[in-house]
Amino acid sequence: MVAALAGVSRATVSRVVNASPKVNPDIRAAVNEAIATLNYVPNRAARSLVSRRSQAVALVVPESTAKVFADPFFASVVQGIALSLAETDFTLNMIIASESRSEKTRRYLLGGNVDGAIVVSHHSGDHSYAHLGQALPIVFGGRPLTGADDSYYVDVDNDAGAATATAHLVGLGRRSIATIAGPQDMPPGVDRLNGWRHSLQSAGLDDSLIEVGDFSPESGTVAMRRLLDRGVPIDALFAANDQMAAGAYAAIRERGLRIPEDIAVVGFDDDYFGATATPALTTVHQPAVEMGATIAEVLVKLIEGTPVERVTRLSTKLMVRDSA
Repeated sequence: MVAALAGVSRATVSRVVNASPKVNPDIRAAVNEAIATLNYVPNRAARSLVSRRSQAVALVVPESTAKVFADPFFASVVQGIALSLAETDFTLNMIIASESRSEKTRRYLLGGNVDGAIVVSHHSGDHSYAHLGQALPIVFGGRPLTGADDSYYVDVDNDAGAATATAHLVGLGRRSIATIAGPQDMPPGVDRLNGWRHSLQSAGLDDSLIEVGDFSPESGTVAMRRLLDRGVPIDALFAANDQMAAGAYAAIRERGLRIPEDIAVVGFDDDYFGATATPALTTVHQPAVEMGATIAEVLVKLIEGTPVERVTRLSTKLMVRDSA
């Protein structure tokens, strides 16, 4: 019908719909006018049969639903992914799935439902998704804990960010610097602990004041209590994310201690928790929205067969505020 109204062949209409540059501008205008007159919309299912594409990508988050929707980092990353994909024909399908039910997720990913996948917040067991990279384009948000050599991923320099934060505390004259590390089955938890340790070792300071949390505020409170219960004087804290730093604030105040006079505190993320803390939290900014957009860009290039680097690493920046 569009071809008849525009006075061209169906092949010409197909070229216009698929944005082929090999169409005369006047003919393109006539076809687009006919499309508008008839309210024509290409049939996605029919196009998929020809192109063998679903025009959809999956965002796989191996976390609990409660954690996903409570963590501002996820919101920022998803925002970046969505903004990037808005400029393409791809739609975004979000899958919240634990590794214990990973087989269901893998069946979905390999069932022709999506053209590629993004995996974020992966734990050590979630590297199993990397094996799907041979059959489906996959990009990880963050370095996979294992199998990184064969994977495409976008990450921030967590090690350098943590080292900079700790060096800042050393530069303030703090000498008993504790850390609340993130989970050691997650790359950010491992890398940020390493960065903290490297800075302390370079300064010749004790690196044994370590407690581990799960990136939640509650775990930050519990971990800080355990650190204070050791009976070792502590004059500074590096928390592996702002949520745990906010939790540590509560434990520090419980003991009648002041921030930063008694204990200086630095976090990591520069998210809502850091922005609303009192005193204002010194923290390491990671560009979460940019990270999400970059992940999506890398995935689209993989789907389209465009050469792309396996590793894209974004920089962090220390935001100095009142807590340290």
